[in-house]
Amino acid sequence: MTYTEPPSLLSRLSLNQETIRQWSLPELADGCARAGLRGVGLWRAPVRAYGVRAAARLVRDAGLAVTSLCRGGFFTAEDRGERRAALADNRAAVEEAAALGTGTLVLVSGGLPPGSRDLPGARERVADALAELAPYAAERDVRLALEPLHPMYAADRCVVSTLAQALDLAERFPADQVGVVVDTYHLWWDDTLAAQLARAARPCRIAAFQLADWITPLPEGVLLGRGQLGDGAVDLRWFRERVDAAGYRGPIEVEIFNPALWSRDGAEVLTEVVARFTAHVA
Repeated sequence: MTYTEPPSLLSRLSLNQETIRQWSLPELADGCARAGLRGVGLWRAPVRAYGVRAAARLVRDAGLAVTSLCRGGFFTAEDRGERRAALADNRAAVEEAAALGTGTLVLVSGGLPPGSRDLPGARERVADALAELAPYAAERDVRLALEPLHPMYAADRCVVSTLAQALDLAERFPADQVGVVVDTYHLWWDDTLAAQLARAARPCRIAAFQLADWITPLPEGVLLGRGQLGDGAVDLRWFRERVDAAGYRGPIEVEIFNPALWSRDGAEVLTEVVARFTAHVA
């Protein structure tokens, strides 16, 4: 039997579109191809603006793969009409992911409805939505990837705050239909994380792995405070080693929302991302 070297970590590096938001979609495809990357993570709004099929062709012609599509979700409304609308939007997101050729649709669950304090009830509505969508997505070769967000987002954005909560929901469904996202920015603080990553290995539930660092002070609004790799408190290599140990062999996506990066030359930022990935993740 011929021995084949495993792919290098750098070959798994993918750039999420939001990291260099200042680039148009053609600039993103061209810049990533020139840098030798093999994948990009895309967001629905700019893809829709460009045209889903045109975007798929653009990325493919650049020799790249779409590693994930962000995002679906927001399932927690109590009003039936709002929930039907959310399901319809998520079916459209599944179809967009399939058209782009990615098998991973990232889901953010949604926060508490106005006036509600019922976190368990909101999470149960997430489970109900997954039950509706998982077979639909599976028919189109798309896996739903449920992303837990840091607890500071629980009220308004994501009632799924820990990897344990995400796995509790995902494990109700076949592993090839519903997985979880491991995002270093959202999960680094959790002292049960090592055990939960080991739990995610049987079978591997990790559908996407995303990197950003935690830096302080957080900005007003907190959404745009992610740090460049190596600038903050997260042990990124520790994450990568344990995600690998859980059986994940897919793309490693750098997803950083930071206006300081968006104000700089995109090619310079990408060169820095590759260097930081090599220094702090590989």
